Amino acid sequence: MRSVLMLAALLASPVALAANCTIELAGNDQMKFDKTSVTVSASCPEIEIRLTHTGSLAKNVMGHNVVISPTDVWEAAAQEGLKAGLDNDYVTPGDERVIAHTAVIGGGETTSVKFPGNRLTAGTAYTFYCSFPGHWSLMKGDLVVE
Repeated sequence: MRSVLMLAALLASPVALAANCTIELAGNDQMKFDKTSVTVSASCPEIEIRLTHTGSLAKNVMGHNVVISPTDVWEAAAQEGLKAGLDNDYVTPGDERVIAHTAVIGGGETTSVKFPGNRLTAGTAYTFYCSFPGHWSLMKGDLVVE
């Protein structure tokens, strides 16, 4: 009986119930993210994207960002974002297909952005990607919302 009570207390602890509300990614000079899939909780009031560029090249040469879009429209959003240029982080201003995005950063830099968790829905397919020219076809992954 004591074991059952201890297990119940552990499962009810804030650590056990903590929602995953942070997406942490690293990009390098080889045009790769360190993860191909990330998971967040649908119960998050706010979600944070944290990006670290582990390479050494400047952002105008090998810049990286993280953009989140629904999977059925991410490629079109990425292609259109190219026209927006570096000053707009290769994201078309006001593009409703873009849920959130970080700034483009260069080697050795970090960036983060927060957005309302209710912009994501559990069970919907999302893709995260780097919208820097030529990167989005390689630097992408699945965002799972549970």
